[in-house]
Amino acid sequence: MTDSSSRAKRSKKALKTFPKTANLTFHYKMKMAVKMRAEYKPVLHMPVLKEGRERGPLHASDPYVVFYYASPHYLVTGTHPYPSAPGVALTAETQMQKMPSEAGVHSMALALPPAQASRTAASVAEIHRHAGAAERSHPPQHALSLMEGGTKSSGLLPRKAPTMPKPQWHPPWKLYRVISGHLGWVRSIAVEPGNQWFVTGSADRTIKIWDLASGKLKLSLTGHISTVRGVAVSTRSPYLFSCGEDKQVKCWDLEYNKVIRHYHGHLSAVYDLDLHPTIDVLVTCSRDATARVWDIRSKANVHTLSGHTNTVATVKCQSAEPQVVTGSHDTTIRLWDLVAGKTRATLTNHKKSVRALVLHPRQYTFASGSPDNIKQWKCPDGNFIQNLSGHNAIINTLAVNSDGVLVSGADNGTIHMWDWRTGYNFQRIHAAVQPGSLDSESGIFACVFDQSESRLITAEADKTIKVYKEDDTATEESHPVNWKPEILKRKRF
Repeated sequence: MTDSSSRAKRSKKALKTFPKTANLTFHYKMKMAVKMRAEYKPVLHMPVLKEGRERGPLHASDPYVVFYYASPHYLVTGTHPYPSAPGVALTAETQMQKMPSEAGVHSMALALPPAQASRTAASVAEIHRHAGAAERSHPPQHALSLMEGGTKSSGLLPRKAPTMPKPQWHPPWKLYRVISGHLGWVRSIAVEPGNQWFVTGSADRTIKIWDLASGKLKLSLTGHISTVRGVAVSTRSPYLFSCGEDKQVKCWDLEYNKVIRHYHGHLSAVYDLDLHPTIDVLVTCSRDATARVWDIRSKANVHTLSGHTNTVATVKCQSAEPQVVTGSHDTTIRLWDLVAGKTRATLTNHKKSVRALVLHPRQYTFASGSPDNIKQWKCPDGNFIQNLSGHNAIINTLAVNSDGVLVSGADNGTIHMWDWRTGYNFQRIHAAVQPGSLDSESGIFACVFDQSESRLITAEADKTIKVYKEDDTATEESHPVNWKPEILKRKRF
């Protein structure tokens, strides 16, 4: 009796409090629904609370509650868990934010272009691996084959290594004369058009003229007050041009052996100069990061070629486009429009300073030398041809003759001979320094072929000038080309 009466009392109490509790719950949910509608009305798909999924809507006729509990599933359309690819349409299997079926994965992968498929195949396999079941049914290797519809991707196949064509045989070069007379490093060299004499500029501030046949000193010219870094002999007039670290550019009249013109304008040391082959124009380059174009006769500064961000170390001129080419310590090569005085193209392939340039005498090409490697370029736009790798030193000078022999001279005293067409290094020379000099004074600062191209003249740090010529006794049998069809070292950058 006691138990039944107590249960009756508890039931009466529950019946009294139930309407109040139900009303409070309904008003709370109503208030939340109104707030959600007011603040998140632009959202098309609203998440369903766990409580709502379990209990369902309290009053289906109430518009707010219907809005709040309308969606039985929450899906975000327009995205998928894979990296998006341009031009790939989403399917019913892949447009929902959920793990699609294997058929959806494969259909999307097959819709990718071949390059995209090979690039994203690894990520698809990775997603499968994390998903678990897919990897067990299709390992990554099988997934890769499915990317291309059962065929292997062309990007994954090893390419056939290009081979170096057999180089032309060149006779080796040998040292046959050493000329001494300068009291400092010999920094520059030039041969006159008649091939009777050549001229050198040195750190002893003098310019010396030597007889090419005998190697005897003919004349010394003084006037520079610092190292003479560049010399050039005109083919159009009896003039010799010189430049140096004293910021001066001089024109010497060789009939009177004296300076007749000065070209003022550079703000720092002038490192190199070159003459235009067909017009009376001189181009100089300097440590002030500019190259200047001068009218030889009027001494007018026609153009100041600005654009390099560091020392301009070398300059070359030719009659065809580009008429001016410069190399700089900022690692770039610039091809200039001489008429406009502006940059035509900038070549940024080198990773270190460019100190040497040479134009091929017959082909419409040129080469540049840098500590990273030697590069060949095609005019007029500077299209890259090939790398010549192996001369691992600071290359100060380059020279090339009509037979396709390219010479590179470096700071460590080494000379490398290359076949221009194939880039094959057929000879390496390291001549002994002059007695009394240090081994560290074996740098090659300049080299040039004479007009007959049968002799190579080098200017060196041991204060000497060395003359090389081809070995007449050498044959292809005595000095065979040590060549094998090995992998061609033609890196594109």
